Amino acid sequence: MDAFYSSVEQRDRPELQGRPVIVGADPCGRGVVSAASYEARPFGVRSAMPISRAARLCPHAVFLPVDMEKYQGVSAQIMGILEDFSPLVEQISIDEAFVDLTGTTSLFGEVSGVVRQVKARIRSETGLTASAGLAANKFVAKVASDLQKPDGLVVVPAGAEAAFLAPLPVERLWGVGRVMTRELHAFGIETIGQLQGLPHEVLARRFGRHGEHLAELAFGRDPRPVAPDVAAKSIGAEETFGRDCRDPLRLASVLRGQAERVAAELRRENLAASRVTLKLRFADFRTLTRSWTGDPTQDGLEVYRRATVLLQRIVLSQPVRLIGLSVSQLARGGRGQLPLLDPATVKRERLARAVDGLSRRFGADAVRPASLLGREAADRASGLP
Repeated sequence: MDAFYSSVEQRDRPELQGRPVIVGADPCGRGVVSAASYEARPFGVRSAMPISRAARLCPHAVFLPVDMEKYQGVSAQIMGILEDFSPLVEQISIDEAFVDLTGTTSLFGEVSGVVRQVKARIRSETGLTASAGLAANKFVAKVASDLQKPDGLVVVPAGAEAAFLAPLPVERLWGVGRVMTRELHAFGIETIGQLQGLPHEVLARRFGRHGEHLAELAFGRDPRPVAPDVAAKSIGAEETFGRDCRDPLRLASVLRGQAERVAAELRRENLAASRVTLKLRFADFRTLTRSWTGDPTQDGLEVYRRATVLLQRIVLSQPVRLIGLSVSQLARGGRGQLPLLDPATVKRERLARAVDGLSRRFGADAVRPASLLGREAADRASGLP
């Protein structure tokens, strides 16, 4: 989808059409940009940049908060349209998916025409535009989908993958971030075509297995199938403080709330997580992560305990700007099976599910740990957000 969050807001508020719209945190706060409309992008505004910088670059923009419930509803509508054209739909984010159209020509006609039908239905039923890439594999289709936004369609014929990729910068390859880009540039490689000219053994010797993988991607080789119903790889929550935080008790309290939200999501998805990861971003923007791997759990208290052990091992040499918690190594969880029918764990699991039921009936804040109520009262008294 094209500038998804901001496009939904412009659709729902016609007076915003043609104006720069930035969706994210409060522009007077310290969060980040979640989405920027195409009208905001010429000013240098991009997603994930600090919201304060976006406000300086484009002060006349309309700043709106994230309305995730609304965006998820539109996303579900779009995914339903895709599933009308193929049972093989792999959703990879709220606004992006792979669709395998193999074998659909007898139903819908020539395959590029099918993509045009998909785009047309999305536009007619949601009022939004989508950009698409059509290719013989996922990687090339993804690259193609990004080249003619908004409302684009780029078709790469089978067998033309290497020629299509050759003039593009190496940053277009999956797995090539800022660090790898610098290394490749230092190696004299700026385009994918230049990468294609290097022998595999040279890349393998210089970059190891990652070099071998890059060599395959450079020629547009990607054997992965479209995999419907792929389980989430991780679930997480983050909070950026209004003012940098040095208080260990406040950090622990924020973690408690994050652990409960993450655990509730695990239970909703019937998942259990073995790995807990703590993320801290300090005042100088240095980011640190620490992880703990143990028995699978979907219990918020257990997730919190693991996260606090990680927090206690870190020397807080600077104030903390952002704290986050995520869980990964996910597997299907069952009632009373986490872990091995330990009585205390089963009791907490039953309690958590009872709380989930109350939250569904009376709202997310109906039942909360008392420690969070104490934190909220202290925050109100001190004027913290």
